[in-house]
Amino acid sequence: MRASRLVSLLLLLQARGRMTAQELADALEVSVRTVYRDVESLGAAGVPVYADRGPAGGYRLLAGYRTRLTGLTGPEAEALFLTGLPGPAAELGLATTVAAAELKVRAALPEELADRSGRLRHRFHLDAPGWFRHPEPTPHLAALAGAVWSDRMVSLRYRRWRAPREVTRLVAPLGVVLKAGRWYLVARCEEQVRTYRVGAVLDAVVTDERHERPDGFDLAAYWREWTARYERDVYRGEARIRLTIAALEFMPYVFPPEMARAARAAAGEPGPDGWLETTVPIESARHAHAELLKLGAEVEVLAPAELRDRFTATAGALARLYPAGAGATGAPASPASA
Repeated sequence: MRASRLVSLLLLLQARGRMTAQELADALEVSVRTVYRDVESLGAAGVPVYADRGPAGGYRLLAGYRTRLTGLTGPEAEALFLTGLPGPAAELGLATTVAAAELKVRAALPEELADRSGRLRHRFHLDAPGWFRHPEPTPHLAALAGAVWSDRMVSLRYRRWRAPREVTRLVAPLGVVLKAGRWYLVARCEEQVRTYRVGAVLDAVVTDERHERPDGFDLAAYWREWTARYERDVYRGEARIRLTIAALEFMPYVFPPEMARAARAAAGEPGPDGWLETTVPIESARHAHAELLKLGAEVEVLAPAELRDRFTATAGALARLYPAGAGATGAPASPASA
């Protein structure tokens, strides 16, 4: 355990340059006192690590020193090759680059580790899009990813759901995220960090103007906070419904996860007829109408009145379209076809 930590400390200094004892302790998840001891051990082993004194000081390696030690274990080598996912890399325009990098890494690994990492690709595969969803066309993804990497401003023409439908914005790209098979651009616009679906980008012009990334911006932390807020805010109302046990069990297969989870959590005990009452979160009456229709005649809307009125209108339209005793043309069915 300690040997692995010493290797990690050495590689951190090699990769990041000067680091304080506190920064090393945070990265290694140990105490500052442990860092002091580990640095002394590295020095005793002949590693040229020394400390700069003062407020801007810290530990660093002697200029020009590089170690060939990787310290890779079998599981680490396997995990490394799992990160080279061919689908997302191709969408980013990096398929050839990733393949070349993998070849170089495999050539540098000991034979046993190279064999283990190669077996991984034959046993694990990531298919990011959900069922019954085709990958969303993202013709501007590579350009946006390049702008993220080079810190360049982008003139973005974007299609959104509210009026005006098409807008043009000058944005400072901060990162791209792949979520459930869809790519999103995180960018600063008018002093606010916003999220744009890359598939809705109509045009993207990368400018020569550079921008400064916000100090301390953490893409993963922003994305966790943004998705939690989105899932919390998108369902602004709720509907009280009555449905069969079979319909409740069918919900996870056809409903958004949040609606299905909430419906199951709020479900009461079924009555003698096998029906029960529950509450589901909804975006709007229109959205709930489309979702609940998937359950057919095994659900009844109790509230709100607007949603129940929509179902009443739909039921009336269906009754007119499929009158009892009528054939396919709407005429009364003949005895032979009844």
